[in-house]
Amino acid sequence: MGTRILIVEDDAAIASMIDLVLRTNGYESVLCTRGDQAVQAFHDSNPDLILLDIMLPGRSGFDVARDIRNESDVPIVMLTAKAETEDIVRGLEMSGADDYITKPCPPRVLLARIRARLRVHDQHPISIGDIVIDLKGHKVLRDGDEDQLSLTEFELLKHLALNPGTVFNRERLLRDVWKYRHAADTRLVNVHVQRLRSKIERDPEHPEIVVSVRGVGYKAGFPTA
Repeated sequence: MGTRILIVEDDAAIASMIDLVLRTNGYESVLCTRGDQAVQAFHDSNPDLILLDIMLPGRSGFDVARDIRNESDVPIVMLTAKAETEDIVRGLEMSGADDYITKPCPPRVLLARIRARLRVHDQHPISIGDIVIDLKGHKVLRDGDEDQLSLTEFELLKHLALNPGTVFNRERLLRDVWKYRHAADTRLVNVHVQRLRSKIERDPEHPEIVVSVRGVGYKAGFPTA
């Protein structure tokens, strides 16, 4: 039996697109179109991961995620058309969901995010370029040798790797990695990125693992399959 993904999405066009992408790439998919039927669909299908829309008929996706999280640690990725990331982040914190994807989402990014969540759930290593991030062992390897990272450097790299395709501005990284809830000097992020690159990049001047997006922030290079 293959990896099964429950899609909870009331937009038929988006649901069909996601279903096609998943099936084309070897996943099984189960579709549910209503929030008030989603928990039962979870029980019936026993999925390995859930793609869950926020705005659903019958019940909010955040409420559904909260109920499922109370009984299971299955990875939950929220689907949203909203641009208000602060509202989404607060919703993730309250519901126990693991991640969110903004619609419409390119298939490559969707698949990368799904694979990343499945890897961390199973404690499988993540490969980016020529490094391997051992989530369970809390270490980074290249050609079998360990790169010595500080705790913060490792958490920064892990956070980027678990969210492939996502560009993080410095303020959000301070919140997500450093857990700052107040204004702080964003140069702290720059310093850690420079230190991290000096340890894991073949050429820190031309990074391929921790990539800069001009005028925005940082993202990870796409994980290898």
